[in-house]
Amino acid sequence: MSLTLRSFVPAAAALSLAALAATAFAAAHGGMAVPEPVRVPAGHKVALETVGVGEITYECRTKDGAHAWVFAGPDAELRGRDGQRIGRYFGPPATWQAADGSAITGKQLAVAPGGDGNIPLQLVEANPATGAGRMQGVTHVQRLATRGGVAPATTCDASRMGAKEIVRYQADYVFWTKG
Repeated sequence: MSLTLRSFVPAAAALSLAALAATAFAAAHGGMAVPEPVRVPAGHKVALETVGVGEITYECRTKDGAHAWVFAGPDAELRGRDGQRIGRYFGPPATWQAADGSAITGKQLAVAPGGDGNIPLQLVEANPATGAGRMQGVTHVQRLATRGGVAPATTCDASRMGAKEIVRYQADYVFWTKG
């Protein structure tokens, strides 16, 4: 069953954001093995670790001759270990933007299962950054420790064409540079 915005009490969600950020970092970086397909190539180092907390929008469309919930785009705050906002992830196109205005887009290289009810783990090759700041020199982005974000379980049929559903999600985004 997917989680929609209607299933969250806004005040409780706001109060738990910092706790979620700390929990995600502990789970993702406390010895969890990263699947081979989403590992960053040798010769790179971690430049920034964040937790993305937000929403993914899906739209009911025709896909491959059938009705389906299709990914329409993310909107998440990027938070540091202390829970403070340090940027934003949004799209399309998928864009990671630091609070200093620097930003990257990228091309998906690989995915790996994220577990039941979770969007996949992901490896992205970054395009050169726009703007001076934290995103300068980023070559890859990993999406790890995903929670939620899968397409809604509600019906998508001809009567719902164009309807949008928003689901909550969380993921760690790790930014890499050549090193």
